[in-house]
Amino acid sequence: MPLSFGHELDARARRLLRTLIAQYLADGEPVGSRTLSRSSGLDVSPATIRNIMADLEEAGLVASPHTSAGRVPTPRGLRLFVDSLIELHPLPQDEMARLRRELPPGPTTTRDLLGNVSSLLSAMTHFAGVVTVPRQVDFPLRHIDFVPLPDSRVLVILVFSDNQVQNRIVQLAKPLDGRELEQAANYLNSQYAGLRLDDIRAHLLRELRETSGELNQLLSSAVELAAASFAPQTEESDDVLVSGQTNLMGYSELANLERLRELFEAFQKKNELLQLMEVCSKAPGVRLFIGEESGFAALDGCSVVTASYGAQGRVLGAVGVIGPTRMAYERVIPVVQATASLLSDALNRAATTL
Repeated sequence: MPLSFGHELDARARRLLRTLIAQYLADGEPVGSRTLSRSSGLDVSPATIRNIMADLEEAGLVASPHTSAGRVPTPRGLRLFVDSLIELHPLPQDEMARLRRELPPGPTTTRDLLGNVSSLLSAMTHFAGVVTVPRQVDFPLRHIDFVPLPDSRVLVILVFSDNQVQNRIVQLAKPLDGRELEQAANYLNSQYAGLRLDDIRAHLLRELRETSGELNQLLSSAVELAAASFAPQTEESDDVLVSGQTNLMGYSELANLERLRELFEAFQKKNELLQLMEVCSKAPGVRLFIGEESGFAALDGCSVVTASYGAQGRVLGAVGVIGPTRMAYERVIPVVQATASLLSDALNRAATTL
């Protein structure tokens, strides 16, 4: 009877499939029965190997290209390999040291740090490195300053825990002088530094409800300024950084010009890539999409390996690589996992400097 997919593969079939996939990932060529007989270490006849290969092909785990008598793994076979046949090990110490060495050691903005991570992932794997950029409001506020402008306008300078600076111009109902703006800034910094903007808005609303009678002038000015300064910014949108796209042009599996055009168009528009990375960021640990598992046609010939990152117990986004389905998963997965962990450590260190 033909083999069924999953745990019902017997030990011989699993060993042959593992051997075939390892050989294919190493050289990219279809693997024949004679090669499997030599490499698998099994004491079985070539005829037996051919029968098992036929069963694996019927189960949809391997396929026979028209130009060769050998077989290659299908995306379904690669999925089984990654889920249950691969042996993953922690990233070697020398590669961990390289990751730590390449990440910026001193204070930097989150966007600069993420751009560095994207480039580093590309350099470590020779694929395209991708990192989602969290919204600025996901980071705690470190400091706020107000600068008076003409016509009752105020320049708001927001400094976040990731060293990013954001300037906003707000319109007030009546002008406030420099002393009033300084007092309001001092009050807001003393009460709300270390909180995210959404949390600050919630605190202010609660304070307004709980305050009886007339608000004093300082609190009234501070509340008006805060309400305008911390209002949601409709222009702020999610983003994803991509590095090393041209690396993918060197892989024969992606050499089709139409496929490359679709892939580079997806990198340029970013919409589908963002959707995929957002799904990945919602799940802990490593996520892997092989071929059409991603649900996006432009990535059908690719594998996407991602891991989420965050700070202070809050998930902020995902890092990952995009490459051909023929990739060294046992190395790429630990690289992505370790990079996400080191990025989270860096963001947590930045948060503790508040």
